[in-house]
Amino acid sequence: MDGFSQFTLVVLAIAVVTVFMGVKTVPQGYEWTVERFGRYRRTLRPGLNLVMPYIDRIGHKLNMMETVFDIASQEVITRDNAMVRADGVVFFQILDAAKAAYEVNDLDRAILNLTMTNIRTVMGSMDLDELLSQRDAINARLLTVVDAASTPWGIKVTRIEIKDIQPPQDLIDAMARQMKAEREKRAVILDAEGLRQSEILRAEGEKKAIMLDAEGRKEAAFRDAEARERAAEAEAKATDMVSAAIAKGDVNAINYFIAQNYVGALKDIGTAPNQKLVLLPLEASSVIGSLAGIAEVAKEALQKQRQA
Repeated sequence: MDGFSQFTLVVLAIAVVTVFMGVKTVPQGYEWTVERFGRYRRTLRPGLNLVMPYIDRIGHKLNMMETVFDIASQEVITRDNAMVRADGVVFFQILDAAKAAYEVNDLDRAILNLTMTNIRTVMGSMDLDELLSQRDAINARLLTVVDAASTPWGIKVTRIEIKDIQPPQDLIDAMARQMKAEREKRAVILDAEGLRQSEILRAEGEKKAIMLDAEGRKEAAFRDAEARERAAEAEAKATDMVSAAIAKGDVNAINYFIAQNYVGALKDIGTAPNQKLVLLPLEASSVIGSLAGIAEVAKEALQKQRQA
């Protein structure tokens, strides 16, 4: 009876062990490969899976989630022989667990080395200026090359990003001096443009002022000429009237005309700015006679108005 109990316990233990060996629980985000007698058999998906105990075994446990690796900083020689240091990151995801497990040995190291060598290749084919200004183009070229090279491994490279590009310190100093000189050049150009614009505006202002002054003088000359023309017309009309009166034998009219011009001439002489004292021999009888003529003309004009 004791022997039978021991045998039962052994069989029960073997059965429990067999069940545990035949049931596999794969966590989410992972896939396991199954090998039978050392040969790949199938891939276990996340969840509860059954395998043949004692015959099948788990070969590789692969992480199917997107993974990121840091690319160590390395020296790169550009096409124009400038030495720079660059580092980056690579993002990839396993799509085929069997290929990732059996097509390449040490997948992580293979991806890192592949990315590093292609960084040197891509960046080494560019000039320093392109290297510093076209980082997106570098990332795109790296992604295309590395993804194509790693496709047989059952993985998908989703992104490659260059984190930092460090030129030598002397080159950084030279770039800083060049940038400073460029900024100073732009400042000088802006100052010259401002001075030029101000000179143009000032010249235009002076031109407009001269034009306005010329227009004013032209208008004033026109007004003076018009005034002189009207004065001449009035003088001519008065002369015609006096001439007509003389022709009729009216002596008072000519006395009026002579007296008016005589008095005007005396006024101009007396108000001259370069004379303080004027001594002229005057014939009082002529002036009085002229004034008398003026009085007679006025008297006749008043009589005609009363008769009218």
